[in-house]
Amino acid sequence: MSGKRNVTVVDNSHVARAVGERIRRARLHAGLTQAALSRGRYTSAYISALERGLAKPSMAALTFIAERLGVAVPDLVAEERPTVRRLEADLLSASGAYQEALDQYDDLLEIAGDDRRNRAELLRGRSEALCRLDRGPEAIRSASEAAELFDSIGAPADAAWARYWLAFGQYQSDNPAEARDILLQLLAQERSGLSIAPDFRFRLLTALGNVETWDGQSARGLTYMEEAHTLLGGASLRQRAGFLSALSLQYRRVGDLERSLRTGYESLALYRASEAEREEAALENNLALTFLELGNHARAAEHLERARELAELHEDGRLLSEVTEAEARLAFHRGDDSVATERALEAITAAESGGSYHAAVGAHLTLARIASRQDDRERTEAEFEAATALLRDHRAPSHLRDVLAEWADIRSRWGDLAGANALYAEALGRTSSASA
Repeated sequence: MSGKRNVTVVDNSHVARAVGERIRRARLHAGLTQAALSRGRYTSAYISALERGLAKPSMAALTFIAERLGVAVPDLVAEERPTVRRLEADLLSASGAYQEALDQYDDLLEIAGDDRRNRAELLRGRSEALCRLDRGPEAIRSASEAAELFDSIGAPADAAWARYWLAFGQYQSDNPAEARDILLQLLAQERSGLSIAPDFRFRLLTALGNVETWDGQSARGLTYMEEAHTLLGGASLRQRAGFLSALSLQYRRVGDLERSLRTGYESLALYRASEAEREEAALENNLALTFLELGNHARAAEHLERARELAELHEDGRLLSEVTEAEARLAFHRGDDSVATERALEAITAAESGGSYHAAVGAHLTLARIASRQDDRERTEAEFEAATALLRDHRAPSHLRDVLAEWADIRSRWGDLAGANALYAEALGRTSSASA
C-alpha cells in the first residue's frame, strides 16, 4: 500500500524461491556457471539473486534462461502436485503480469470443485491480483471468502494472509478505518506468536504506515514506516526497493526532502537491479516532484524524461497520466502557462480514459493556479470545484483539506472572507461541501 497506490511492497517470495531452486538445479545439470548463464543479457549477480529467491523472474527472463539451459519454461515452474496451473498463476502475479494471473485464477475457480483449501488459495491469489490492479473494491469479497474458508479448515496463518489482502482492498476502497482495524488485529496475532511469514510484521507495519498517511496522519504513518525499516534486512531486492520508495514518499509528505531524495535514490538503484521498470518509472516521477519542491527544475525535468520513457515503453496509461500531470506542474513553476495548460488538459483526458484520478486532481489544481495567476476568478473557482469534487468522490480527506485550505487562501486574497471561511470550515470538518 502506498500513498496512494503507486507502490506495493509485498510479493510471492515462496514462488520465487521455488523457481530459483529449479533454475539452480537445471544450471548445475547443464554444467554452466552463473556468468555463463547470464552472458549476453543479464548479470551473474541477477542469476544469483534469482536462484536464491531474492528476485522474481519476468516471463522474458524465464524464456531466455530456459533456452540457454535447453529446457522448457514449464520445467522451471512445474511441480509434482496437480496444481501446476495455480503455481503458474502465482508466478504470473509475482512477476507483475497481474491481469494474466487474474484470468488464470478465474478460470481455475470455475473448475475448483469442493476442495476448500484449493478454493481458498485461488480466492486469495485472485484478491491479490485485483489489489495489484487497483481494483481493491472487487477484491474484498474474494479475500473475505478466502479468510473464512481458511478459518474453517484450521489454517490461521493462511487466513491471516487473506485478511491482509482484505485490508488492502478496504484501503483501495478509501476505507482507512476498516483497513487499520484489520491490520492492527493481524499485528496483534503476529506479536502474540502466530507464525505467518518471516517478513509479515514488516509488511503489516508498512501497510499501516501507508494507511495512516492516506488518512491524514503523516507523522504516525512515518513512525510505522521507520519501525518497519529496522526489519528490512531479509527482504528481496524488489521488496526493499518498494519499501524505500514508499518511505521516500512519506519523508516528502512530512517535508523532509533531503531524506526523501536519499531514500529515493537508494530505492531507484534497487529497482534497476531487479529490472522493475514500471516501479522505477513511478519512483522517477516522485523524485521529480521532490526536486520540484526544492526548486530544482532541471533535475525535475531529467527525472520526468526518464519516467515518461519507461511509462511509454510499457504503455502504462495510469502512470503516463501522472507523468503528464507532473510535467504540467513543472511547466507552471517555470512560468510557461501555455505548456502547463496543454499538459494539464492531456492529463485530465488520460485520467478520464482509465488513468489516475490523482493526476486529474493535480491537473485541475494546476489549471486553477494558472487562472489565479492570470486573475481569472471564474476559471479559478471552476477548476477548484472540479478538483474538490473528485476528492470528495474518492473520499480522500487529507488531500481535500489541503486543497480547500489553498482555495480559501486565494479567496482571502480576493477579499472574499465569507467564501474563504466557508472553505476553512469544511477543511475543519464543520460542513459537508464548499460554497462556491
